[in-house]
Amino acid sequence: ASDVYKRQPELMARDLDDLRERGINWVRVWATWDTYDTQPAVDAAGAPRDPGISALRELVSFADERGIVVDVTLHRGGALTTQEAHLAAARTITRELRPWRNAYIDVANERDVRDNRYVSPQECRELRDAIREIDPRRPVTASSTFGSAQELAEFLEVTQLDFITPHLPRNADDPAKTRERVERYLAWMQETGRVVPVHLQEPFRRDYGAWQPDTEGFLTDLRGAVAGGAAGWCLHNGRNRGADDGEPRRSFDLHPGRGPFLDTLDDFERAVLQAMAGVVAGG
Repeated sequence: ASDVYKRQPELMARDLDDLRERGINWVRVWATWDTYDTQPAVDAAGAPRDPGISALRELVSFADERGIVVDVTLHRGGALTTQEAHLAAARTITRELRPWRNAYIDVANERDVRDNRYVSPQECRELRDAIREIDPRRPVTASSTFGSAQELAEFLEVTQLDFITPHLPRNADDPAKTRERVERYLAWMQETGRVVPVHLQEPFRRDYGAWQPDTEGFLTDLRGAVAGGAAGWCLHNGRNRGADDGEPRRSFDLHPGRGPFLDTLDDFERAVLQAMAGVVAGG
């Protein structure tokens, strides 16, 4: 772990510079990720853990210098199996990141999936309140799906989160439906009287399932997000689920021998990355 950490500053800076040069202003990282010998920022009790927590602070600091927002995500399951540990982790991350204003916290990734990821709306509220007790201005969300206006309204009423981060379906016909879906979320919120931003933090990606989205699929999805009024969109990337070793892993990987983030992307993804800023700007 110490060797990994010694490499981090140079590679972090290069990756963030590469993104900034392409107009990218947001990245997502997991504080609880423990796959492929990574170092979570917290332990199973939610306490800070080095070198992960030091690396997280450094990443947020580097991103702040470059005008990049960092989504710091927690998830139930894996390192955190109880609400008590989850609350401790939320408090740890909030205290550690308090000097920087360019980060928000997703307290529970895919919180409404009914497996070990499940975190109830009331638990989300407790996590939000724990964060706000330490840092009243820290934005908080929790990634979810919503099947009706009533479900969304009740979720926002209970949780009092700052914005929603819905995860949409991942099929070949879904990019063309993104605008309609974003507009539906906004219309539902207008009906019930509380409107918060819609951030598409995790759309489809390559090597996830049978469908392999191409460059135009990603850009169609992005155009739909912009036209529908979304506050943000993500070029989602991750491991190859069809390979035992997960390669290509398509991620920020700071282990010895791993290269820059852009080198993990394929030609389709690099073309999307090159075109994203222009699409957002209306080009």
